[in-house]
Amino acid sequence: MNIGEVSRESGISAKMIRYYERIGLIRPAPRSGASYRLYAPADVHTLQFIRRARDLGFSVEQIRTLLALWHDRARASADVKALALAHVAELERKMAEIEQITRTLRHLASHCHGDARPDCPIIEEIAKAS
Repeated sequence: MNIGEVSRESGISAKMIRYYERIGLIRPAPRSGASYRLYAPADVHTLQFIRRARDLGFSVEQIRTLLALWHDRARASADVKALALAHVAELERKMAEIEQITRTLRHLASHCHGDARPDCPIIEEIAKAS
């Protein structure tokens, strides 16, 4: 398969496939006589794995670890679970930050007149942080 076909089947753009190859997340594809990348069904499966991991919010480095664990048939599921739970903790931390930001912005917006006057608590709060 060529990169366009693999892109369609995996749901990952050709640009991202080339990027993943460049950073070593996937192995470099062998080339045809005309220098086109050639992919096998296993490559599509790997890219689908990567896409799903990205959809779950894992970083490239976390995906690198997940791929290594996926390919290691002697892996301990505890290692995979620990990685997933660490990721959950990070997501929960980010959600708490977003909730705090949302509360702050709602509070500031509720105190803004939203009219032609120049006074604005939102601007004043942002200026304070500078």
